Amino acid sequence: QVQLVESGGGLVQPGGSLRLSCAASGTLFIANRMGWYRQAPGKERELVARMSSTGSTNYADSVKGRFTISRDNLRNTMFLQMNSLKPEDTAVYFCSADYTYLGTYWGQGTQVTVSS
Repeated sequence: QVQLVESGGGLVQPGGSLRLSCAASGTLFIANRMGWYRQAPGKERELVARMSSTGSTNYADSVKGRFTISRDNLRNTMFLQMNSLKPEDTAVYFCSADYTYLGTYWGQGTQVTVSS
Protein backbone atom coordinates (compact mmCIF):
# COMPACT_ATOMS: atom_id res chain seq x y z
CA GLN A 1 0.00 0.00 0.00
CA VAL A 2 1.45 3.31 -1.11
CA GLN A 3 1.41 6.08 1.47
CA LEU A 4 2.08 9.75 0.83
CA VAL A 5 2.92 12.04 3.73
CA GLU A 6 3.09 15.81 3.31
CA SER A 7 4.98 18.15 5.60
CA GLY A 8 6.15 21.74 5.71
CA GLY A 9 2.89 23.63 5.90
CA GLY A 10 2.25 26.41 8.37
CA LEU A 11 1.50 30.08 8.89
CA VAL A 12 3.49 32.61 6.92
CA GLN A 13 3.18 36.32 6.25
CA PRO A 14 2.44 37.62 2.76
CA GLY A 15 5.62 37.70 0.72
CA GLY A 16 7.12 34.86 2.71
CA SER A 17 8.21 31.39 1.66
CA LEU A 18 7.47 27.80 2.55
CA ARG A 19 8.79 24.49 1.31
CA LEU A 20 6.45 21.53 1.22
CA SER A 21 7.64 17.94 1.11
CA CYS A 22 5.85 14.76 0.11
CA ALA A 23 7.40 11.43 0.97
CA ALA A 24 6.12 8.25 -0.69
CA SER A 25 6.51 4.87 0.97
CA GLY A 26 5.25 1.34 0.47
CA THR A 27 6.59 0.85 -3.05
CA LEU A 28 9.86 0.73 -4.91
CA PHE A 29 8.21 1.93 -8.11
CA ILE A 30 8.79 5.48 -9.26
CA ALA A 31 5.58 7.40 -9.85
CA ASN A 32 4.94 8.37 -13.47
CA ARG A 33 3.69 11.70 -12.30
CA MET A 34 3.59 13.46 -8.97
CA GLY A 35 1.76 16.64 -8.29
CA TRP A 36 0.60 19.21 -5.77
CA TYR A 37 -3.02 20.24 -5.52
CA ARG A 38 -4.75 22.61 -3.15
CA GLN A 39 -8.23 23.19 -1.85
CA ALA A 40 -9.35 26.41 -0.23
CA PRO A 41 -12.52 26.58 1.90
CA GLY A 42 -15.60 26.49 -0.26
CA LYS A 43 -13.62 25.85 -3.43
CA GLU A 44 -12.82 22.83 -5.53
CA ARG A 45 -9.46 21.13 -5.43
CA GLU A 46 -7.16 22.57 -8.07
CA LEU A 47 -3.85 21.66 -9.63
CA VAL A 48 -0.89 23.69 -8.40
CA ALA A 49 2.00 21.94 -10.12
CA ARG A 50 2.97 18.51 -11.34
CA MET A 51 6.06 16.79 -12.61
CA SER A 52 6.59 13.65 -14.64
CA SER A 53 9.26 11.09 -13.92
CA THR A 54 11.24 12.55 -16.82
CA GLY A 55 11.14 16.05 -15.39
CA SER A 56 8.50 17.80 -17.46
CA THR A 57 6.40 20.22 -15.41
CA ASN A 58 3.04 21.98 -15.45
CA TYR A 59 2.07 24.90 -13.26
CA ALA A 60 -1.17 26.69 -12.60
CA ASP A 61 -1.04 30.21 -14.03
CA SER A 62 -1.60 31.65 -10.58
CA VAL A 63 1.68 30.23 -9.25
CA LYS A 64 3.99 30.49 -12.25
CA GLY A 65 7.18 32.30 -11.37
CA ARG A 66 6.57 31.90 -7.64
CA PHE A 67 6.38 28.15 -7.02
CA THR A 68 8.84 25.46 -8.06
CA ILE A 69 8.18 21.74 -8.04
CA SER A 70 11.00 19.22 -7.80
CA ARG A 71 11.45 15.51 -7.25
CA ASP A 72 14.08 13.21 -5.80
CA ASN A 73 13.27 9.89 -7.47
CA LEU A 74 15.92 8.00 -5.52
CA ARG A 75 14.22 8.96 -2.28
CA ASN A 76 10.66 8.92 -3.68
CA THR A 77 10.18 12.46 -2.46
CA MET A 78 8.64 15.55 -4.02
CA PHE A 79 8.97 19.18 -3.01
CA LEU A 80 7.16 22.44 -3.62
CA GLN A 81 9.12 25.62 -3.02
CA MET A 82 6.65 28.45 -2.57
CA ASN A 83 7.93 32.01 -2.69
CA SER A 84 6.20 35.39 -2.66
CA LEU A 85 3.19 33.83 -0.98
CA LYS A 86 -0.13 35.64 -1.15
CA PRO A 87 -3.23 35.36 1.05
CA GLU A 88 -5.02 33.68 -1.86
CA ASP A 89 -2.51 30.82 -1.64
CA THR A 90 -4.11 29.83 1.66
CA ALA A 91 -5.42 26.28 1.31
CA VAL A 92 -4.85 22.69 2.24
CA TYR A 93 -2.13 21.35 -0.04
CA PHE A 94 -2.25 17.72 -1.13
CA CYS A 95 0.33 15.65 -2.92
CA SER A 96 -0.64 13.05 -5.46
CA ALA A 97 1.23 10.24 -7.18
CA ASP A 98 0.25 8.27 -10.27
CA TYR A 99 1.69 4.80 -10.78
CA THR A 100 1.29 2.71 -13.93
CA TYR A 101 0.24 -0.51 -12.19
CA LEU A 102 -0.73 0.78 -8.75
CA GLY A 103 -3.10 3.60 -9.52
CA THR A 104 -3.33 7.07 -8.00
CA TYR A 105 -2.68 7.94 -4.39
CA TRP A 106 -3.23 11.05 -2.28
CA GLY A 107 -1.73 12.36 0.90
CA GLN A 108 -3.74 13.66 3.85
CA GLY A 109 -2.87 17.28 3.14
CA THR A 110 -0.99 20.03 4.91
CA GLN A 111 -2.43 23.44 5.78
CA VAL A 112 -0.80 26.56 4.36
CA THR A 113 -2.04 29.86 5.74
CA VAL A 114 -0.78 33.17 4.40
CA SER A 115 -1.79 36.00 6.68
CA SER A 116 -0.38 39.01 8.45
